[in-house]
Amino acid sequence: MSEQEREQSDKQKYEFRKVIEELKEYRGSGTQLVTIYVPPDRLVSDVVAHVTQEHSEASNIKSKDTRTNVQDALKSIKDRLKYYDTKPPENGMVLFSGAVDAGGGQTDMITRVLESPPQPVESFRYHCDSEFLTEPLEEMLADKGLFGLVVLDRREANVGWLRGKRVEPVKSASSLVPGKQRKGGQSAQRFARLRLEAIDNFYQEVAGMANDLFVPDRHDIDGILVGGPSPTKDEFLDGDYLHHELQDMVLGKFDVAYTDESGLHDLVDAASEVLAEHEMLEDKQVMEEFFKELHDGDKATYGFEPTRENLMMGAVDRLLISEDLRQDVVTYECSNGHTERELVEGTGTPTHTCSRCGEEVEDGEREDVIDHLMEIANQRGTETIFVSTDFEKGEQLLTAFGGVAGLLRYATGV
Repeated sequence: MSEQEREQSDKQKYEFRKVIEELKEYRGSGTQLVTIYVPPDRLVSDVVAHVTQEHSEASNIKSKDTRTNVQDALKSIKDRLKYYDTKPPENGMVLFSGAVDAGGGQTDMITRVLESPPQPVESFRYHCDSEFLTEPLEEMLADKGLFGLVVLDRREANVGWLRGKRVEPVKSASSLVPGKQRKGGQSAQRFARLRLEAIDNFYQEVAGMANDLFVPDRHDIDGILVGGPSPTKDEFLDGDYLHHELQDMVLGKFDVAYTDESGLHDLVDAASEVLAEHEMLEDKQVMEEFFKELHDGDKATYGFEPTRENLMMGAVDRLLISEDLRQDVVTYECSNGHTERELVEGTGTPTHTCSRCGEEVEDGEREDVIDHLMEIANQRGTETIFVSTDFEKGEQLLTAFGGVAGLLRYATGV
């Protein structure tokens, strides 16, 4: 994945995360909030037919209010589906609709359509409850990384992918390695030689499967995990059967009892600590570099206004933004031509007092702070990196530095 593609993916995930957080806040007075997950290979006409059937069955709901709200939600979804042709967008889509509590005994009807989520929607799902179903989307947003998986013993082997949290078995093989008991008439020495040759041939076959699967995507792979009983996995790795580029990408070998498809899942479980560490590796490296520059160098900036100023100058090489930053920037311009900005949370636009002339300004242009900074970064050729708060220095970026920092191309003194 190119730097530009990765930034676009991170930006998309951020936007989805904001929508999910909004959806999680909504509540219905009854089981009246409708969620529909539509996989990319599902015909839109089939979805319309399902919605029509649910609308008809909703007439049996005893509560008049709930019945009306569910049918209104389904009608709204059906109206949205008219904008789509034969199939949904790439990766599918998720539709949310329902009457949500607006306070004071009032409700608001909302409808949201999330197109092409970060990962393909795996199956069609219709859900009606007092809350929207967001867990599958949250799992997609948590999906990070692409890892090759190999499990083997001397009887069988399986190779596949770990895409985020999803294990995908792809290829399998069974060996012709004879057991340790030799047949009558065979010398022990000859039997041992034949057995070693069979083991070697099987390891070559397994490596061939892995090479065919992993080599074409080697530039996108974050690492390879190998599992099995000892000494099988050790013999396989020590024998350099894998393609040399793949050999260098092995993150570790792990004891796994089963080598069928279930063994791939066992391998992921056994490697959980390694995977968690690797997931944070890039974030940790960039934050280590930031703190080093902050304490011993002169190419670090932090805080919204200084980082923005450096961005405008084209001095920021990498813009660091906390994944959990949730603020807007309001731009004010007083009658004397002074322009100032203020970070705000929640809704509404507070009155601002100009620091230069003391004039109070009530109207300001409000936008998401991340959108604001990323637009400047894109114009200046600056790479944007979203940093997780799941480790100490990542949390410090949010709590101590306002969620915004940067590594500079050159010292600016700002």
